[in-house]
Amino acid sequence: MSLSLRAAELADLETIVGFNQALALETEGLSLDLERLRAGVRAGLQDPQRSRYFLAEQQGQPVGQVMFTDEWSDWRNGWFWWIQSVYVRPEARRQGVYSALHTHVHRLAREHPSVCGVRLYVHHQNQSAQKTYRALEMQQAHYTMFEVDFALDRDA
Repeated sequence: MSLSLRAAELADLETIVGFNQALALETEGLSLDLERLRAGVRAGLQDPQRSRYFLAEQQGQPVGQVMFTDEWSDWRNGWFWWIQSVYVRPEARRQGVYSALHTHVHRLAREHPSVCGVRLYVHHQNQSAQKTYRALEMQQAHYTMFEVDFALDRDA
């Protein structure tokens, strides 16, 4: 398998929208509002302060993605990079696609002295993903996530 990684560009908008749409449906049973999703991905692609996406390609075709965002930690006087929007096409899974993307993000993070760590969240029932993250030397954090999702509340 020949795999290449690259930073996503605005021309990748529809690919990322499709990946995120599939991700939401597969992992949470959510059908996302396409216009909101498209606008959100476009905003992230156009502004690296919001997010950065990377694509994995096999034979020139996107097979996976990862995005990360920044969170300031006053306790550590540094930035955490939050891995999000992880998706690998079903036919490309278990072939090292996510591992390559993960390693790429970690390498970039270690190159920046202001980055103090990398975090991600995973659905508590997604045992396969948790196993993958542990194999990549991530450890379960001591936090439980709480939220109020205004966007989904407005849709109801």
